[in-house]
Amino acid sequence: MNFVTELSLGQYVDGNKSWLKIIDCRLKLVILSIFLISPIWSGPIWRISLVAVLLLITFISFLPFRTWCRSVAILLCLAFFIGILSIFATSNISNLDILIRDPNELSINLLNDSNWNIFEIPLQKIGFLKFGPYSISRRAFELGIKTSTLLFTVIQSVNLVLMTTLKEDIVWSLSWFLNPLKRFKIPIEKWLFQLLLALRFIPLVQEEFQNIIKSVSVRSINYRKLGLKNSFKVLLGIIERIFLNIFLRVDQGAESLLSKGNLQIRVNRFRPIEKPRILTFLLNLLSIFFIYIAIFLRKQYGSL
Repeated sequence: MNFVTELSLGQYVDGNKSWLKIIDCRLKLVILSIFLISPIWSGPIWRISLVAVLLLITFISFLPFRTWCRSVAILLCLAFFIGILSIFATSNISNLDILIRDPNELSINLLNDSNWNIFEIPLQKIGFLKFGPYSISRRAFELGIKTSTLLFTVIQSVNLVLMTTLKEDIVWSLSWFLNPLKRFKIPIEKWLFQLLLALRFIPLVQEEFQNIIKSVSVRSINYRKLGLKNSFKVLLGIIERIFLNIFLRVDQGAESLLSKGNLQIRVNRFRPIEKPRILTFLLNLLSIFFIYIAIFLRKQYGSL
């Protein structure tokens, strides 16, 4: 599998007719910040709604289906696995039939156990095997929803912006927001140039990962004969080799920049040239309306 072409995470998709490309890049960053910041101290309903909105935007974005179908499917499976793992890792495994403390010690009246647990398995014995007791509390279920939805929201929202926005446009829009900080002599352009290099470096990281995976698959290692300990050593060796190759690419890029002497960059030259069109104006207006609606709904229904 070619990860660089078939699993295009964080890569700009050129030549598509997506309406997301027409929206102003500054509005995209504001909408992205809503997806990244609004889940903080929010309830599960708001988090699930963000996932549904992201999936809806992805389906109607008119991006080529092959550019996002694999990444969305893998991301959904990963988020579901992390959510299930969080639920079972934080659930109560104590015996449901044994009272740990006397309820009369509390000065409040507790409701029945159904308010605390949403799923309970009593102690069952089948032959010589014993199953349970096990219970999934509401807190554990909410934690699973929070972790899975947050993982999907962060990765998919950033991926959509990177797929529909040039790296130079992102850097210029950030410079537009950070322009007042130049009065305090903060090296904004230097930081943005480093960000541009990091964004340009994403395909190189994916390429190195793909090369390592291909080199391991060609060798046809029999992990059953190696055992658990040796297989873990092989895995650590693969991870070490990936990082060594990435650091080698970083070193080569740094040497090439240093060889050019005093390199300066002017972020203003990255400003996109936009032709006045009615469709662009309407999409930007709808984006502003979406921002106001999202802030209003978050304030009304998104709290814990």
